[in-house]
Amino acid sequence: MNFLLDTHTIIWFFERSPKLPIRTKERIVDRGNNIYACTVSLWEIALKVNLGKLKLGFTFGELLGKVNTSTIELLQIENEYLKRLSALPSIHKDPFDRLLIATALVENLTLITADNNIQKYNVSRIW
Repeated sequence: MNFLLDTHTIIWFFERSPKLPIRTKERIVDRGNNIYACTVSLWEIALKVNLGKLKLGFTFGELLGKVNTSTIELLQIENEYLKRLSALPSIHKDPFDRLLIATALVENLTLITADNNIQKYNVSRIW
């Protein structure tokens, strides 16, 4: 299967947080699955760390290293994602989540997220 990680999923995966369900972690490490993250998630993490709203168990640079050396494929923000974003109804107010939803829709990915607001959109989601 093809999965897109939500921002908190990326953090919890690399921090080995007990907040990440075992089944979810198994999906991420399963080599039979294609796992993606979007640069918008890394941007969100960088902003929140810089503002003091997020404390990681490692530096932001270390997180980038972990992502870059993992099997997670990093998706850059594409024009098609932005077009889809502009057409989304304003159900979810978080701009980062809205771009992740648009990315998942364009790329036909299942979002791995604990955010129940995301299911208000017609996007595939698991947790």
